[in-house]
Amino acid sequence: MDASQSMHAYEKLPLFTTGIVLGLWLIGLHALMLVKADAVKRFLKRFPRNQQIGQILVGVGLIWFWLLVAQPGPGLLNSLAMDLGDQFNAMKPFLKLAVPISIVLICIAVKEFLAVRALGLLGLLVAAPLLESAFLKAPTSRLLIPIFAYVLIIKSLYWVGMPYLFRDAVSWATAEDKRWKMLCFGGLGYGVAVLACALLFWKGY
Repeated sequence: MDASQSMHAYEKLPLFTTGIVLGLWLIGLHALMLVKADAVKRFLKRFPRNQQIGQILVGVGLIWFWLLVAQPGPGLLNSLAMDLGDQFNAMKPFLKLAVPISIVLICIAVKEFLAVRALGLLGLLVAAPLLESAFLKAPTSRLLIPIFAYVLIIKSLYWVGMPYLFRDAVSWATAEDKRWKMLCFGGLGYGVAVLACALLFWKGY
C-alpha cells in the first residue's frame, strides 16, 4: 500500500496552502474589524446569547466530528475518517448514532452562551489540521501556524468551559477605540506575516 494512502487527510495538507488560507483569513477578518468597527462591535456584544447562531455552529461542529468518526472507505463522507485505535474504533457505530442525538439535545438543553461554547468546539476542531500542516516541516517560520493553533486551543477550552470570559474579553476590547485598533492591527500584522512566509518560504512544503 502506498504510504500516502494510509495517511489521514489532515496529514496531507500542504503548509503552503494552509498558510495562504490562514493568512488571507486573518487579514480579511481584521480588515473588516477596522473598516466596519461599529457593526462588528455590535455583533460581538450580541454573539454570546445569539441562540440561532449557536445552534448553527453546534451543528457544523458535530457534523465535522461525525465525519471524523466515520468508517474508513471511499467517498466524500469517509474522507475525514480517523483511526481511533483498536479500543475506540469499536465505538464508532455508537458515536455515529450519538452525534445527531447530541445536536438536538444540546440545542434544546443549553441556553446560556451556546454560541460561545459552539465556537470553542469549532476552534478545537480547526486547530488539528493547522497543527498537522506544519508538523515536521523544515522552515522555522512554520511555527507561526502552531503558535496560532495553540492560542486557539487555549481560548477554545475557556470558551467551552467558561464562556462568560468571551463576553468579558469583548467588553474589554471594545471599551476603547485605541485598544480596539491595536488589537485589529496586531491580528492584521500576524496575518500579513503568515501570508508573506507562505509566499516566500513555504512553497513545496
